[in-house]
Amino acid sequence: MYVHKQLKASDVFDIVVKIPEGKVTTYGDIAKILGHPGASRAIGRILNSNPNPIVVPCHRVVMSNGNIGGYAFGKTRKKELLKKEGLHFMRDDMHDFAGCRTNLAKLR
Repeated sequence: MYVHKQLKASDVFDIVVKIPEGKVTTYGDIAKILGHPGASRAIGRILNSNPNPIVVPCHRVVMSNGNIGGYAFGKTRKKELLKKEGLHFMRDDMHDFAGCRTNLAKLR
């Protein structure tokens, strides 16, 4: 799949699969760790085409402002999945976003 110059879906999925339950990261964090800062939208497009959301938990990737962002199965479903993992919300924004944001550098 080609979405962004030299950005591979498999690299994105390899990172997302390592995000622990009850934690999140951002589209921008993934783009930066892959060496493509500014490719946040490309990361979102790749995750939207995730062929196996049970194995690759793309619901754990959110916007940099703490908003849940989009999800192939709808925002309501994404929020339900995150709530099951213990995250709390005020509308579509995460409560304690900084506390539940994972450090991707430690996952590599």
